[in-house]
Amino acid sequence: MILSDIKQYLQERGQATLADVTLRFGTDAAAVRPMLEVWMRKGKVQRWEAGTGCGTSCQRCGAAATEIYRWREGESQPPIPIPGPCPR
Repeated sequence: MILSDIKQYLQERGQATLADVTLRFGTDAAAVRPMLEVWMRKGKVQRWEAGTGCGTSCQRCGAAATEIYRWREGESQPPIPIPGPCPR
């Protein structure tokens, strides 16, 4: 996994949770976060915590499931929508 792989994955999907990215590349969050931070410093990726809409009532959602990353380069999309209550 290299920076361009993460870029391509996020460009194709638009946005993904940290759990999605780690699953896609078969690695852990400790390896993926620094790469995502590179893209955030360049202004290409936005990080968003879904903590206000998910994981607060049942506490079953892990941090990786509520940490969302969105590709923003050349974006004309609205900000990441706030999810509803946790479906669990």
